[in-house]
Amino acid sequence: MDSEDLIDELRRIGARYGGAPGTVLPTRPDVIIVRAGSVVVKAHAPGAEREPLVERMRATAHPALRGIMLEPVTEEVLTAGDRLVTVWPAGTPVDHADPDAAPWEAAARLLARLHAVPARALPPLRAAGGPARVAATVARLGDRSAAELAVRRAFTCLPSPSPSPSHGTNPGDSSGTAPGGAPGGLTHGDWHMGQMVRAPGEWILIDIDDLGVGDQAWDLSRPAAWFAAGLLEPEVWHRFLGAYRAAGGVAVPPDGDPWGRLEVPAQAMTVQLAAAAVAAAGREGRPLDEVEEVLVESCLRIVRHRSACHGVPTQ
Repeated sequence: MDSEDLIDELRRIGARYGGAPGTVLPTRPDVIIVRAGSVVVKAHAPGAEREPLVERMRATAHPALRGIMLEPVTEEVLTAGDRLVTVWPAGTPVDHADPDAAPWEAAARLLARLHAVPARALPPLRAAGGPARVAATVARLGDRSAAELAVRRAFTCLPSPSPSPSHGTNPGDSSGTAPGGAPGGLTHGDWHMGQMVRAPGEWILIDIDDLGVGDQAWDLSRPAAWFAAGLLEPEVWHRFLGAYRAAGGVAVPPDGDPWGRLEVPAQAMTVQLAAAAVAAAGREGRPLDEVEEVLVESCLRIVRHRSACHGVPTQ
C-alpha cells in the first residue's frame, strides 16, 4: 500500500469513528496521523509488532490510568495495508510557538501520577521502549563525520542497560530494574512535551508506543538532558522537578541531589537527541545548527567524563 492509499484508508477509518472528513497532521516521518472530527487515527511505524501494541492498548484502557493516559476510542488494533492503526480522541497539543506557556508543572504531576500506578494493577506489560530507542537511533548513523564519531563514542561509554523482563513476564512479579537493582515501575518511555494534549480541558499523556516497565527516571531524562546541555532554562527545570517531587514522584529522591538517578538516563537521552540531530542534518545535506552543535559537544563531554571517572576506553 503506497502512502496515498494508506492515507485514504486512514480517512475511511476516521470517517467511521469520527464522522467527518480526515486531514493529515504533521508528525515524525515514520508515523501518519489523520484527524477526522472528534478522533485521530494513527498509523504506527512500519514494522511495529502487533502483540506489544495490543498489550499497551489494553493497559491504557484500564481504569487505573484514567485521567493520566488518554483512553483510546477503541481498544482494537486495526490494520491498513501492512501498518498497525489505533484510534484516539482528538485533543489540543502543546503550542510549540509559545514555549513560555508550556505546561511543565502539569506534565510533572501527570508523570508522578503515572509512576505511582503499580504495574501489577495493569494487564501485563513488557519493558518500556526508551533504552532500545537510543540504540536504534545511534544504529542509523554512519561513521564518516566527526559528529557521527562523537555520538558513537558517547554511546559506547554509556553503562549497559538494566535487565528487562522477558516476553510475557508479569511485571508485577519481575520487571526491568532501576539503577542499584531497585524494581522498575510503570514508565511512559518516550516523554516530551509533544506527548501531551488537552482533552477536553485537562492535560493528559498520549503515545503508548514505548509504555512499559523500567527505570522511571527515564521519563525525566529529556528535560534533564536539555538542562544539563544548557538548552533548558534552570528556572524551568527547577519548576518541573519541584512539581514532580511535590506530587510525590518516585523516580528521584524527594529532596537533595537528583542526579544520582538522572545522570545515566540524561546522558543516554543526550546521545539519542544528538544522533537524531546529526542524522537529520545528513539527510538534509546541511551543517549542524547551533542547538545540534551543543548536543554533539555534550556527547564529547560525556566521553571525557566517563573516561576520567570510570576508566571507559574511548578508542
